[in-house]
Amino acid sequence: MSAVDPRAAVEAVFRIESARLVGGLTRTVGDLGLAEELAQDALVDALRQWPVEGTPRNPGAWLMTVAKRKAIDRFRRDRSLAAKYALVGVDVSTLDSDDDSATAVGPMEDDRLRLMFVACHPVLSVQARAALTLRVIGGLTTSEIARAYLQAEPTIAQRIVRAKKTIADAGVKFEVPAGAELAIRLGSVLEVIYVIFNEGYSATAGEDWLRADLCGEAVRLGRLLAALAPGESEAHGLLSLMEIQSSRLAARVGADGEPILLLDQDRRQWDRLLIGRGLAALDRSMALAATPGPYALQAAIAACHARAVRAADTDWEEVARLYGVLAAAMPSPIVELNRAVALSMAYGPAAGLDLVDQLRETRLLDGYHLLHSVRGDLLAKLGRHAEATVEFDLAADLAGNEAERRLSAARAALSRTSAEILDQPP
Repeated sequence: MSAVDPRAAVEAVFRIESARLVGGLTRTVGDLGLAEELAQDALVDALRQWPVEGTPRNPGAWLMTVAKRKAIDRFRRDRSLAAKYALVGVDVSTLDSDDDSATAVGPMEDDRLRLMFVACHPVLSVQARAALTLRVIGGLTTSEIARAYLQAEPTIAQRIVRAKKTIADAGVKFEVPAGAELAIRLGSVLEVIYVIFNEGYSATAGEDWLRADLCGEAVRLGRLLAALAPGESEAHGLLSLMEIQSSRLAARVGADGEPILLLDQDRRQWDRLLIGRGLAALDRSMALAATPGPYALQAAIAACHARAVRAADTDWEEVARLYGVLAAAMPSPIVELNRAVALSMAYGPAAGLDLVDQLRETRLLDGYHLLHSVRGDLLAKLGRHAEATVEFDLAADLAGNEAERRLSAARAALSRTSAEILDQPP
């Protein structure tokens, strides 16, 4: 049995505790950037001391105590050097505590929720929100985020630094918004978590079609949000959607690493535990809202697939109906493209192709590889293989992900072969 790496063990604990730690510190010192610096300083001390002295009984409280002492030192130093301490607005006496067993000051669960709303504030771009969320709530290192998004570490580091500065300059309050503002800000939080999940589920670039680590991190954030905001229907709706989609991860890629599409997957590989959790979250979401929101509707669609033992058992008419409701609630050409697929499965490829051609005329999906992939599939089912080949070639040219590019190229080759066979005399 291999020994546990002490550094890895400390980092694992820190990842679990980091959101509570940074949230509590932000509430206390009033500055997200400073709070994260103090948390990182505490981690450095933990990496130095815990492997030698052992992990404390309450690691979170230990980290908070160390971070608070560092805050005290910094504030006292700043006061003596520049007589600016009064501007900080922090009562040092409330920070000074030697009780290693005590939990951090204040309602920590509320602090994590506040921190989530700060990191996902609409004043930031979606990319900045995602990076900052993974950093301060997920506890990922800058290098881990850079690897996940296949970007240079300095790029991610600069994005996070700029995000913190933007939040400070905008005077974003460390609070959970109320009333109409809550709905707006909650939508931003949900969007960021789902953006992280989608990048893991269908990677936009690189060699791999999926990145399970990003999916797992998004699900963890979704579970945290649902626990911290139990009365929010869409928090449970998003969690349901991610749990159910995550259940398919093992079946989405073959032994050779190539993608396996939904209808071709071995459903025996789907994780029934995750499906059960997803269906339970969907029930909670539906019970909390008279009218289901977009995430709950997408989860209901995913549930139709999850309940089908075989692809042939899928209730495609219900899936098409739900996509129609979703399109009304959240108009989007992507939703319409998915509805076209559902219509083709429920009522035949011609029904789907008609909607796809209408979408193509709008030009809203110009440059979107899946428009051509779907159109190629429908044309192939109608026996129009030469036209399908053109569409699959376009899909391959436009795909940013190498695995998707190879999949479309292979389908183009197959369609080309079918067209050649049909062109031969009987």
